[in-house]
Amino acid sequence: MAILTGEFLTFSAVGIREDLSDIIYNIAPTQTPFITSIGKTKADQTYHEWQTDALAAADTANRHLQGDDLGTTYEPATATTRIGNQTQISRKTVAISGTLDAVKKAGRGKETAYQVAKKLKELKRDMEAILCNNQQRSAGSSTSAPQLAGLESWVATNNSSGVGGSAPATTDGLALRTDGTQRAFTEALLKTVLGSVYDNSGEEPDMLMLGRFNKQVASTFAGNATRMNEADTGKLFASVDVYEYDFGTIKIVPNRFQRSRSAHVVNSDLWATAFLRPVKIEDMAKTGDATKKMLIAEYTLESRNQAGSGIVADLTTS
Repeated sequence: MAILTGEFLTFSAVGIREDLSDIIYNIAPTQTPFITSIGKTKADQTYHEWQTDALAAADTANRHLQGDDLGTTYEPATATTRIGNQTQISRKTVAISGTLDAVKKAGRGKETAYQVAKKLKELKRDMEAILCNNQQRSAGSSTSAPQLAGLESWVATNNSSGVGGSAPATTDGLALRTDGTQRAFTEALLKTVLGSVYDNSGEEPDMLMLGRFNKQVASTFAGNATRMNEADTGKLFASVDVYEYDFGTIKIVPNRFQRSRSAHVVNSDLWATAFLRPVKIEDMAKTGDATKKMLIAEYTLESRNQAGSGIVADLTTS
């Protein structure tokens, strides 16, 4: 086929309207399983404190004579343990010119509203990564920002580390976990930590939180309650969402924002985000032809009793 002589084509035409969709496709993940699963509470000071306690070990020699007089000797009472965490400030900012807000745009109305909504999601992702991180608490100063102690710097009692690795030296958020040689995630490692949690806690964990690669590894473990329960549907299930072990069941949850070298055994009832200032959108002073916003939160991680959770650390990630 040939083009006619003098035929007018789109390549030469002026005034053809653009074809730009009114949908903006953003596939960046926003799931924050740790923040979503744990509790929320209020902080009243920049150093947020709480108390922990434990029962004495069972005494198999607890037997006494009939009619025995207690006399003046009584068992000593044990004091609670007082611990705390520093609040940390996280923020995002937006500055949009008046002209950009006024012009007609594809996929959104006011640019300010669109950017604020996006920054809220980004702030939530930042908070998830911070709360799960291996970072110790610091009060900060006029030249150094305060820092909260993250999940990895709390869990010390129920710990499995690679060669050279170790749990935090203290259970007050002031010490970091020491990374060791990475090794493959195995069901035996998981069972060891689950058994340790059982020995050291009266409550069972409810969530195994891990990165993408080791979530796929966990799907090969034998205790796959999901696959066994759904086998009669005729579908092939290649993943495990619930792991069944000797002392209960635990859901398996992937987390994109934690360190992928760690597998966290979490009792979500024993953790909370404590807000001194919940997430808020502040209008900044108008000093010119722009709308300025600040999204800010001041918060910390409340570790109600770290002995109810555990970690399989130093895992390979590929």
